[in-house]
Amino acid sequence: ILLRAGFRTGVYTSPHLVDFEERCRVLGQPIDASELIAGFACVERARGETTLTYFEFTTLAILEALSRAGLDVIVLEVGLGGRLDAVNIVDADCAIITSIDIDHAELLGDTREQIGHEKAGILRTGRPAVVSDPQPPQSVIDHAREIGADLWLLGHDFRYTGDRQQWNWQGRERRYAGLAYPALRGANQLANASGALAALEALRPRLPVTAQAVRSGLALVELPGRFQVLPGQPALVLDVAHNPHAVAALVANLDAMGFYPTTHAVFGAMADKDLAPMLKRLDPLVDRWYFTDLPTARAASAGALQALWQGLTRRQDAIAQGFADPQQALAAARGAAEPADRIVVLGSFYTVGGVLEHGLASVKPGPTGQPTSR
Repeated sequence: ILLRAGFRTGVYTSPHLVDFEERCRVLGQPIDASELIAGFACVERARGETTLTYFEFTTLAILEALSRAGLDVIVLEVGLGGRLDAVNIVDADCAIITSIDIDHAELLGDTREQIGHEKAGILRTGRPAVVSDPQPPQSVIDHAREIGADLWLLGHDFRYTGDRQQWNWQGRERRYAGLAYPALRGANQLANASGALAALEALRPRLPVTAQAVRSGLALVELPGRFQVLPGQPALVLDVAHNPHAVAALVANLDAMGFYPTTHAVFGAMADKDLAPMLKRLDPLVDRWYFTDLPTARAASAGALQALWQGLTRRQDAIAQGFADPQQALAAARGAAEPADRIVVLGSFYTVGGVLEHGLASVKPGPTGQPTSR
């Protein structure tokens, strides 16, 4: 939306799927590697004897590169949590907290209230704090009020309604009627889009955005690996869902796709994730499993995933196999699938990235300045 409104916009997200440069986009295009190298060199010179984690080093280098790009606005994605995240060194003009659920419990806590407290650490006194979770933890609300943030709550300060054809949004002063659904598929994307519109209203005095920019931005937005449905037969869905909350959203979106005779799932995941609830949620939907190893020590082996699934499945007719990498798993799924079936690749950025990097699809920018698939 900001790009369509004419603002020079930079973005930092993580992790990447295939190429490191995906983490930083300037004017809709992946940043040039030479600019990143200059950023890393600057951080290396400045750090002296200070040790930095991979994410800290990356964040500082990208922030340095963005600072040289002559931008009007920068959108930063927090890496993990918020309060202690490296991105939180920036005093943001507006903070957005999307959905809150349990993940990284060993670092953030094992309740939504604890995790909410960590995420609320990105809020700032006197500045907009947009929360698009429909049932936010009280810890988020309490912290916002304690520090005097300008709290925008879904269902109170902004809201949305929709039917099968279009949706409507209303904020404190602005409203949009008859919006086309965002190009990003999935029912959860309405809440995400609503949070973005609330942030834009809150920042309107400094970043005025027209209704046409809103409509155009929503129509053109793309984000590889987030319920990404590739053209062709059988249907191929790529989703980096890697915790129970994200898998639940994926299952709802898959259900909404309609009937498919057989659903094939290529699944690889980290061993430290809450795997059993993820597999249980997927079990009624998936007819054939293709478990895969992943190229990181954190990953659960294909054999371990298959054993876990076998211990919890209630399906007598489902089939499972193990593979050494996502490419082999996908090749087997495509070989077994009929044209009317669908294949879902999920469980980790490594799983989705592992099939993208071998030419199945690319994350190179399209004509809109956003990533596209081919």
